[in-house]
Amino acid sequence: MTEKKIQSFTDLNSWKESHKFVLLVYRKTASFPKEEIFGITNQIRRAVVSIVSNIAEGFGRQSYKEKVQFYSIAQGSNLEIQSQMLVARDLRFLEENDFQEIADQSIVVGKLLSGLIRATKDRSAKI
Repeated sequence: MTEKKIQSFTDLNSWKESHKFVLLVYRKTASFPKEEIFGITNQIRRAVVSIVSNIAEGFGRQSYKEKVQFYSIAQGSNLEIQSQMLVARDLRFLEENDFQEIADQSIVVGKLLSGLIRATKDRSAKI
C-alpha cells in the first residue's frame, strides 16, 4: 500500500480531527447561556479555532523549528479547551455526555498533535 503524499495542511490527520473538534465544540456551545456569548463561549470557540489555524500556519512554515512552535501552540490551545470545558461542565452549561464527547475528541487531537510534533522534530534531527 502506498502512502499518499501530504501536499496540504488539510491532508494532516491532526488537522482533520481538529476540524471535527471545531465543529463539535461550536455545536455543543450553541446552547450555552446567551449572557456567556462574550465570555466563556467566545473564549472556547477562539481556542478551538486556534488549533486548526496553528496547524495550518505551522504547515506553511519553512523551518522545522517554526513548524514545531506553531504545532506546540495548537497543543496549548487544546489544553486550554480542556480546562475551559471543565469550568463549563461545573457551571452546568454542559451535560456530562456532551462534556465526555468533547473530552474524548480533545484527547484524540492531543495525541495526533504530539505525534506531529515528534515527527517534525525527528525530521529536523535528520538534516
